[in-house]
Amino acid sequence: MATTAHDVEKGNGGATFEASALTGRQGFAQGPSPSLRTIANPAPLGLFSFASTTLILSLFNLQARDITIPNVVVGMALGCGGLAQLLAGQWEFVCGNTFGATAFSSYGAFWLSFGALYWPGSGILDAYVLADGGVSPQLESALGIYLITWFIVTFLFFVASLRTHLAFNLLFGFLALTFALLSAGAFTGHEILNKVGGGFGVVTALVAYYTGGTSLINNKDSFANLPRGLYRRLD
Repeated sequence: MATTAHDVEKGNGGATFEASALTGRQGFAQGPSPSLRTIANPAPLGLFSFASTTLILSLFNLQARDITIPNVVVGMALGCGGLAQLLAGQWEFVCGNTFGATAFSSYGAFWLSFGALYWPGSGILDAYVLADGGVSPQLESALGIYLITWFIVTFLFFVASLRTHLAFNLLFGFLALTFALLSAGAFTGHEILNKVGGGFGVVTALVAYYTGGTSLINNKDSFANLPRGLYRRLD
């Protein structure tokens, strides 16, 4: 049974979808459509969500306004950095963008996992509380391993971004440095490394804001054009 023209406009790209009631198999039969609706670019949503959550946590790592308890970021990590970014990643799959889909989905999962660490009812951090009320030294080592793992993931994204544009290069480069510094701070216990990592995190967030802005502020949709620093292919 073929869908109506209204269904085609929802995103089948001008292809009329058919399903056989006898075999259950599905196929696409090309057919004209009065108007085609393209899928919107999910990149600004993912980048702005990432940037906002990263900025808040990084300012907490810098102990801005003497803040030392980062739990306020849990809501942002679960809702904005987590859910919104994960959704952006799924839409990138639909758009056929493997890099964007993998990156947004990965960091959406990262923020969801980070929010779970500080979720009061998760009991994850409580497992490291000793009988005398102190904190087991295993916690810092565990957090260090957690962060260094994401440094590895981010470094791979940095390498993959080298053929994209300068904005992505800077974004993943600064993010990799941020994870490296935070993991070193967790392993060594030196607070200064956490603060320096927070500083690089602020820079990362600002670059992410700019990169997201390039998808919204351009000659097609706006009054100006923000350059991304595209590379000229030599092959």
